Amino acid sequence: MTALLTIAVLILVAIAIWQMTKIFELSQYSTENSQVANDSDNKTNGYLLFAFLIFIYAITIFSFWKYSKFLLPEAASEHGGGYDQLMLVSFIIIFFVQTITQALLHYFGYKYRGETGKKALFYADNDRLELIWTIIPVIVLAGLILWGLYTWTNIMDVNDEDDPLIVELYAQQFNWTARYGGDDNVLGDANVRMIDIDRANILGLDESDPNASDDVIVKELHLPVGRKVNFRFRSQDVLHSAYMPHFRAQMNCVPGMITEFSFTPTITTVDMRQNPDVVDKVKRTNAIRAEKAANGEPNSDPWEFDYLLLCNKICGKSHYNMQMKIIVETEEEYNAWMASQQKFGQTIAAQ
Repeated sequence: MTALLTIAVLILVAIAIWQMTKIFELSQYSTENSQVANDSDNKTNGYLLFAFLIFIYAITIFSFWKYSKFLLPEAASEHGGGYDQLMLVSFIIIFFVQTITQALLHYFGYKYRGETGKKALFYADNDRLELIWTIIPVIVLAGLILWGLYTWTNIMDVNDEDDPLIVELYAQQFNWTARYGGDDNVLGDANVRMIDIDRANILGLDESDPNASDDVIVKELHLPVGRKVNFRFRSQDVLHSAYMPHFRAQMNCVPGMITEFSFTPTITTVDMRQNPDVVDKVKRTNAIRAEKAANGEPNSDPWEFDYLLLCNKICGKSHYNMQMKIIVETEEEYNAWMASQQKFGQTIAAQ
C-alpha cells in the first residue's frame, strides 16, 4: 500500500509539473507557437479518443474478472433475492447504456474532428431524435422506479403477521447488544435514563415493567431459520447504522427514537459455510493468514465464516471494530440456546 501511494504521489507531482510547464509556454506567446490545433493535432486527438475508449473497456473487463470474487454470496433472507435481482437489472441497464454511449461519443469525436475546409452542420432541432432520447429513458427509469418502490414497500412492511420473533438491537460506541422478548415475546419498556451499570441494567430497562423481567440480554445474536424477525433499533449516543450485509438489511439507529426493520433468514450459518463462494473466500483468506502466521504477524489465526452485524456509519475512532456475530440455526437449536440464557429478572435478583 505504501508503494502504491508513493507511485500515486509521484504521478500527481509529474502532472503538476507538466501543467506548470504548459502554463509557462502559454505565457510566452509568440506567432511561432500559437497553440492553435491543426489537422495533424485533431487527427492525433481522434486516435487518442479511440485509445481511451479501449482503455475504459479493458479496465472494466479486468475489474469484472479480478474483483467479482469479492461480491457477497447469495442473500440469506427472503427479501434478499428480490433486492439482488433489482440491483442486477439496474447494473445491466447502466452497463449497456454506458457501453453504447461511450462508443458513440468517442467515435463521433474522431469522425467529426476539425479539418481545414470542413464546416460543421448544425441541426436546430430534430423531433424524431428528441422523441427517441426522451421517451426511452423515461420508460426505463419509470419502470425501475416503480419496481424499486414496490420492492421497498415489501421490505419495509414491518408487521406482526406470522408470529415474528421480536428482537431489539442496541447500539453504543462501540458495540452492539441484543435483547429478546423472552417467553412472552414482548420487550419491556426501556429508556437510556434508566441505565444503571451497578445493577447490570445496561440497556435502561424499566424494572417495574413485568414484561421486562423475562427479557434476555446477550452479546451474540441467534436467529431461527425460516422465522420472521422484527428488529427494533435504539442508540445510546450517536447515529449508528445496523448493517447485516448477507441479509441485505440496514437500518439507522437514531438516539431518542426507535426504528424498525424485519426479515426472515433462509440459510443457516452451517449451510452458508458450504456455499461455494463462501468456501472460496475462506480458502483465500486463510491462505493470506497462513502467510502472516509464518511471518509471526498478529491476527493470523484461521478464519471461519460467520454472519455479522456491522455499523455502517462512521461513529467514532473504533467504528471499524463495531460488530456482532450472528448465528442462524434451526428452531430446535435456537430454543435450546434461549433456554440456557439468564433472564433480566434473574440478573437483577442476583445483584
